[in-house]
Amino acid sequence: MAAKILLVTGDAAESLEVLYPYQRLREEGYEVHIAAPSRKTLRLVVHDFEEGFDTYTEKPGYTIPADLAFSEVDPGQYAALVIPGGRAPEYLRNDPELRKICKAFFDADKPVAQICHGPLLTAAVGGLSGRRVTAYPALEPDMQAAGADYQDAEVVVDGTLISSRAWPDHPAWMREFLAVLRSKAPVV
Repeated sequence: MAAKILLVTGDAAESLEVLYPYQRLREEGYEVHIAAPSRKTLRLVVHDFEEGFDTYTEKPGYTIPADLAFSEVDPGQYAALVIPGGRAPEYLRNDPELRKICKAFFDADKPVAQICHGPLLTAAVGGLSGRRVTAYPALEPDMQAAGADYQDAEVVVDGTLISSRAWPDHPAWMREFLAVLRSKAPVV
């Protein structure tokens, strides 16, 4: 039986940051479940970098169904956690069910892959204190306020915590996450 990976997200998550790890992990042989505040079709967004803009732009993206509501998740059934970015982590960090889920992964020292604004969620559960991380560069002050050592790099690995800045860093992010995952929960 394939190890199960939990991907937590919601509306306004970055399309590529949801779809790329979802498909890459399935390609590798893992079973991936998407959890959200409720079982529904999630509306993702596309964040892009356009000349002349001081920050990224946002456009409607793909849709994807959530397999589970956060209240239905048993973290003990999953080998690892994936936290995409986009705007979703800004409001998801306030969800008490999701905070319990995230804390359970950190307490069990299971692999956690976070990208872009995803670390806002792990910061909300105290998971970044004393850790080395990266995130979308605008979050550097948030990461420092959470007690993390922020590094502006395409990927940062701190034990079982693997972080990246944004979707252009996907290859390095998944390469390092899979290296940790294969050692902790190999596909059988």
